[in-house]
Amino acid sequence: MARIHPLPAELVNQIAAGEVIERPASVVKELVENSLDAGARRIEIDIEDGGARLIRVRDDGAGIDADDLALAISAHATSKIASFEDLERVGTLGFRGEALPSIASVSRFALTSRTAAAGSATRIEVDGGKPHSQRPAQHAPGTSVEIRDLFYNLPARRKFLRAERTEFNHIDDLVRSIALAREAVEIRLSNNGKVVRLYKPVREDGEADRRLADVLGDGFVGNSLRIDHAGAGMRLSGWVGLPTASRSQADQQYFHVNGRLVRDRVVAHAVRQAYADVLFHGRHPAFVLFLELDPQGVDVNVHPAKSEVRFRDSRLVHDFLYRSLHEALSATRAGMQPGHESSTEPAANDLRPVLRNQSGFRLGVGEPLADYAALLGTPSASARDFPRLAGRSDGSTEAAAADIPPLGFAIAQLHGIFVLAQNAQGLVLVDMHAAHERITYERLKLAREGEGIRSQMLLVPLLIAVSEREAGIVEEHAERFADLGFDVVRSGMQGITVRRVPTLLAGGDVSQLVRDVIADLAAHGSSRRIEEVGNELLSTMACHGSVRANRRLSLPEMDALLRDMEATERSAQCNHGRPTWVQLSLQELDRLFLRGR
Repeated sequence: MARIHPLPAELVNQIAAGEVIERPASVVKELVENSLDAGARRIEIDIEDGGARLIRVRDDGAGIDADDLALAISAHATSKIASFEDLERVGTLGFRGEALPSIASVSRFALTSRTAAAGSATRIEVDGGKPHSQRPAQHAPGTSVEIRDLFYNLPARRKFLRAERTEFNHIDDLVRSIALAREAVEIRLSNNGKVVRLYKPVREDGEADRRLADVLGDGFVGNSLRIDHAGAGMRLSGWVGLPTASRSQADQQYFHVNGRLVRDRVVAHAVRQAYADVLFHGRHPAFVLFLELDPQGVDVNVHPAKSEVRFRDSRLVHDFLYRSLHEALSATRAGMQPGHESSTEPAANDLRPVLRNQSGFRLGVGEPLADYAALLGTPSASARDFPRLAGRSDGSTEAAAADIPPLGFAIAQLHGIFVLAQNAQGLVLVDMHAAHERITYERLKLAREGEGIRSQMLLVPLLIAVSEREAGIVEEHAERFADLGFDVVRSGMQGITVRRVPTLLAGGDVSQLVRDVIADLAAHGSSRRIEEVGNELLSTMACHGSVRANRRLSLPEMDALLRDMEATERSAQCNHGRPTWVQLSLQELDRLFLRGR
């Protein structure tokens, strides 16, 4: 066996590059993060041949002193941390001191920089990890980094690069995420000499939607909720897409922790649970979210690429994310206009709980709609009293329009399936079965919450063989299992005994359910498995207990359904994630008939 010996510096940097530099987009990420850490307000990114031929990043940041230029391209040299205490509370995007030397070791590299106090700039070049002498250069205050012929000295790595378009798309997506996180920074992206993205800086709070639309399109802005929740020393802000605007791919999901774009399984699980009750199977939500917390509460030194983090209290973070998103999505009532802002404070006109109608009578699941309408009472206004809005803007009309409910008043039923209603904006179409199904489902859940989780003893205790680690989790979380309606105790080193189970789930596969709960507790410190399985059962009950197609409804019955939709959480979509209502504005109706042309 060969003797132990130190590796050459060039080889050390190339090994580090294998961890930090996956593709051209990785280079852009490291360079732009350095620009942001330097306080840049304008960043220009030039790409050629998907980044394989050229990557140039120029900024107007603080710049690097000429005496520090050689240090900037040496391994583990940085201005961002100086001690272990600094590492525990990293507030910058970069901090490892690996990026520049790693990039320089696998490319033809040039760094030009000037501070505001310097009379001129200084340039240093590196070829495959071998630096050349510094020399004066012309450059405005700030820094430019040029990377040419990426992986030219590592042919095997260069072969792994994809087609030019594919590599540029990765860069484009990265720049999108940065533009979303740093809205005050102007970012220009050019490809093969042509400007393809120009994100103007946001100067005022009211312009945030413009940056969002520039990055993700007007469709995202028009189909998302603004969220801003704070609690437990954390703040979650940003936008969450409406369930009815879900996507076939997870291609519009941006999650930032203290300004850093990250991928994290705790975050992914919390988001998935929050959308579980409103998202169609196989669909993915869209969101742009920013989590802010004490830097000491998150470890960013998990992976060289800094794209993963580890929360010091992952259960607290998981629960905060889930509850914040769950509350925001609960507000997606039918009739609510996109762009509604969700906050931790309940709305002044919050109609929860919805188990009781205007007369105070409780409405049972599957009640005939005729009785249901009678209990609700005849609406104070109807479609016959609806003011004519087209072509008028006088004060009386505007005042009358303000009294019109969001979903308006019913005017007809179509093929025994759809309710047609007229509101201030135009025409509303409602899938009556889907809408009533959601209303019934939410009432069942409220009834269950009022009663708590009931449980029953098993006639014969169930013995389950598990691993020693799983048995330990059951022992550690005995109180949590009790809260979920279980009586589970450890039986030896590799076994558990179940003596009591939730009544609602007694006929199911208890053994598998317990194993799933154990897995959740091991991974996230909490579990909503019981609630999710119970919700599936309640959803089935609601489906069977809701009004069916071809059921003729009177106008008062239809109006009663519309009012309940407006008062019920998540009523914008049915239990399976499909929309329950559609709005057609007067302008859209005019276009259908070519009016005004």
